[in-house]
Amino acid sequence: MNNFPKIIISGGGTGGHIFPAVAIANALKAISPQCEILFVGAEGRMEMEKVPAAGYQIVGLNISGIQRGSIFKNLGLPFKVIGSVRKAMQLIADFKPNAVVGVGGYASGPLLYAASLKNIPYLIQEQNSYAGVTNKLLSKKASKICVAFDGMEAFFPADRILKTGNPVRKNIVSIEGRRHAGAELLKLDPLKKTILVTGGSLGAGTLNKAIEKHLGEIIAQDVQVIWQTGKFYYKGIVERLGENFHPNVRVLEFLNQMDLAYAASDVIISRAGAGTIAELCLIKKPVILVPSPNVAEDHQTKNALALVKENAAILIADAAAENTLVAQALALLNDKEKSAMLSENIGKMAFADADEVIAKEVLKLISP
Repeated sequence: MNNFPKIIISGGGTGGHIFPAVAIANALKAISPQCEILFVGAEGRMEMEKVPAAGYQIVGLNISGIQRGSIFKNLGLPFKVIGSVRKAMQLIADFKPNAVVGVGGYASGPLLYAASLKNIPYLIQEQNSYAGVTNKLLSKKASKICVAFDGMEAFFPADRILKTGNPVRKNIVSIEGRRHAGAELLKLDPLKKTILVTGGSLGAGTLNKAIEKHLGEIIAQDVQVIWQTGKFYYKGIVERLGENFHPNVRVLEFLNQMDLAYAASDVIISRAGAGTIAELCLIKKPVILVPSPNVAEDHQTKNALALVKENAAILIADAAAENTLVAQALALLNDKEKSAMLSENIGKMAFADADEVIAKEVLKLISP
């Protein structure tokens, strides 16, 4: 490997792709400080803001995903793909990377395909337990495929699979001894049992409906709730409930300090995105997962089932959540034995150093 390796990291579209990508980049810099890293994302997507904020250069491709249920909106997609592959080829010619990393998302397809045409070694980081179509196709020429779940030989060449787990933001999972700090920040009582509800930055309608419908039951048991609604739902919920609905209830559009929210909670209710699950395994608290039904190949349900199989989480179907979620959460809060079992088992599924392991695999691809 030369002293100044050049690496392109491609992908994005959601935080679930972007945060692992940045974690890998940070690990590469920690191991090889002189390496040059260029990100390639999709124009108009959140990586175009998040990646520069993390200190890295990014170039955007004019690419988007297939729009389900609209033939008209997909008419221009072939032209976007062709244009993006051409731009990716030019980026590779200009930057001259020694290796390429694909983390999933719209931009990774054209970039990895271009890398394959130029015979540049590339690594795929597949976050989910059910691989997407793009990664399955591109895996045929991948040098290494880093995965987070067992059974991925159903999608990829078995001889190139390495189970590494998903990289997480280290600051998010650093919660030891911080319960009181979390409670203080959120103006809650650290001695009261607390439920954290998070549907991601955009929010989850089902989770919000379930909590709003059964707030009375939560308050009746003197339980606190940290309720992250997401930006689409926050205004309506606050208008209906009022700014200071009850001392036990914290309604927040977004959690800027997720680590302290994790630290202050006793039970966590969440969607089942792969990145979130990776964090929850390191947090080691009892978890109820409500997979989103609005994702490709229903992969969140498959992610959640991988934990359920190990007695490491409770799964509630989206359709059942509005009526059963809060009752199950309150029951779990009061079941010390089950809570302890779930905490122990989810902790066994954690990969604390996934970013470093993947970074080392990327550097191995670069010839001495």
